[in-house]
Amino acid sequence: MAFKLIISQGENSHQMEVERAESKKFVGLKIGEEFDAAPMGLAGYTLRITGGSDKNGFPMKKDVEGPRRIKSLLSGGIGFKPRRKGQRRRKTVRGNTISDDIVQINTVVVKKGSKSIEDLLASEE
Repeated sequence: MAFKLIISQGENSHQMEVERAESKKFVGLKIGEEFDAAPMGLAGYTLRITGGSDKNGFPMKKDVEGPRRIKSLLSGGIGFKPRRKGQRRRKTVRGNTISDDIVQINTVVVKKGSKSIEDLLASEE
């Protein structure tokens, strides 16, 4: 399964496709873990996983263990924004572990490389 990798750096964000061969390295990683982005063409960059969504659009939630999908009673936060004070709702969310069902991975830059992301992505195209 190929992933869309969303890289946030301050106010800027960049999107890139991760090929099928490279996507196997992500399977099993959890929200909050850091990885080296050199295999994706971002030499010198370290990225931290902050979330993602699966093939049906359900968001990943950090406090749900594993790659499973569950219905959870939410009172706010990721997956539900209450309209009134005290409102709760049962919503479907995905666990914190990346599996083959995940199609989008959200990341933030932890360590910058020598070149900017724009230059590295432009050189790939």
